[in-house]
Amino acid sequence: MAAVEKCEPRTESSGSRTEPLIFEESVPGRRGVDVAGGAQSIARARDLIGSELCRADLPGFPEVSEPQALRHFLRLSQLNFGQALQFYPLGSCTMKYNPVLNDEMAALPGFANLHPFTPPDLAQGALALIARLEAILAELTGMDAVSLHPAAGAQGELTGLLMIRAWHDRQGRRRHKVIIPDTAHGTNPASCTLAGFSVVVAHSERRGYLKEADVRRLLNDDVAALMVTNPNTEGIFEPEISAIAAALHQCGAQLYLDGANLNALLGVAKPGDMGADVVQLNLHKTFSTPHGGGGPGAGPVAVRNHLAPFLPVPRVVQRADGSFELDHNRPDSIGRLRSFHGNFGMMVRAYAYMLAMGGDGLALASRVAILNANYVRRRLANRFPNASAEPTLHECVLTHDLEKRTGISTIDIAKRLLDFGIHPPTIYFPLTVPGALMIEPTETEDRATLDRFVSAMEQIYDEALSAPEIVKGAPHTLALGRVDEVKAARHPILRWNPART
Repeated sequence: MAAVEKCEPRTESSGSRTEPLIFEESVPGRRGVDVAGGAQSIARARDLIGSELCRADLPGFPEVSEPQALRHFLRLSQLNFGQALQFYPLGSCTMKYNPVLNDEMAALPGFANLHPFTPPDLAQGALALIARLEAILAELTGMDAVSLHPAAGAQGELTGLLMIRAWHDRQGRRRHKVIIPDTAHGTNPASCTLAGFSVVVAHSERRGYLKEADVRRLLNDDVAALMVTNPNTEGIFEPEISAIAAALHQCGAQLYLDGANLNALLGVAKPGDMGADVVQLNLHKTFSTPHGGGGPGAGPVAVRNHLAPFLPVPRVVQRADGSFELDHNRPDSIGRLRSFHGNFGMMVRAYAYMLAMGGDGLALASRVAILNANYVRRRLANRFPNASAEPTLHECVLTHDLEKRTGISTIDIAKRLLDFGIHPPTIYFPLTVPGALMIEPTETEDRATLDRFVSAMEQIYDEALSAPEIVKGAPHTLALGRVDEVKAARHPILRWNPART
């Protein structure tokens, strides 16, 4: 193996912040824009807007030149961590590279300028793209029908559960419970509650996966479905998933498969072949559309034929002449979940990604993602062992003994990683793993990047033993050090107040 260059913490001056704050640069009367017409134009604008909606004076905003304003916002952007700038191994979130080509396709005027109320006859290209994307997703998942209507993964979960409830109602039975593993994503129980179900927890066995016998013991005539992620949140394939599906169907219940971890399955295995009745997908995870920042997201839902009548409206259908229309006349549908039919820009990006990759490329992406996760797992095994002895797929969940030995917690490790220019992995999840570090490298990263990450983790482990105060005080090189995250979450400042500045 070639020698690995030691990963050193970043030493740029961002931590000491030598640049002045924009408020410190403020000079009364300085302007960063020249309004044509000056005061007269401003007065006309006030008349148009209405004086009751206009402030009489600047509410404490800094008065700076245009270059100062530009530098301020550029500095703020450079303080952010993002996949385009750093390694971002956020487990379960699949923070892979978003190709610029996808953005260019979504920005094509015919797509970007398409109004949601455009009549179907004038939006045939967009409807054809939606239909083709649905067909690709159906093939990849082994399901029969797909809806791109939901706006996010969590809304996709709700969509799937509402369809399961509607299907049971149509059978003349009202069921109230959904089984969820103790390793489930946090949105799963929340979606169940929104859909009117109560949650029954299924405990994973010691190797990290569900046993068919344990699930069967929880089944009765009040169980509507089991929600499970496969691979699960420990990065492990559920080996008894087909037997679990058979037990559910024997009881009249449905198998809902959360596709958050589909990046491990593309071209390798299909949820439909595992017995799934509903699969919720994430275009922003598996198919490389933008992730984070509050959206826009896309959470398609794929179903088997018996649930297709309950898919949300409208449905994109093809007429006999080959053209497309939006079908609202579906009496069994659960209805609309949002104002318009999905976030179309995300669909364009995902479709462009799939065409660029091709079937073989998507399968290779999954295999490289699995290879990368196993490489990290093996390289860190001596210091951060994997939580389970079972084979790792697209992500590994590591644990450690540092808290017992030195008082260094998982969050201390995460904060110290920031000094190396690396975004921390997901921490303390799943809850079944003490001090969990959930690492998902994805197929985006090369071996050199993974080696730098491993070097950083090894150095942090050694620092925890020899100089724990370095880890406890991290980060040292960023504009902000440790913040009170609990207080920030419980008492967020949502409005800017010049008096507070």
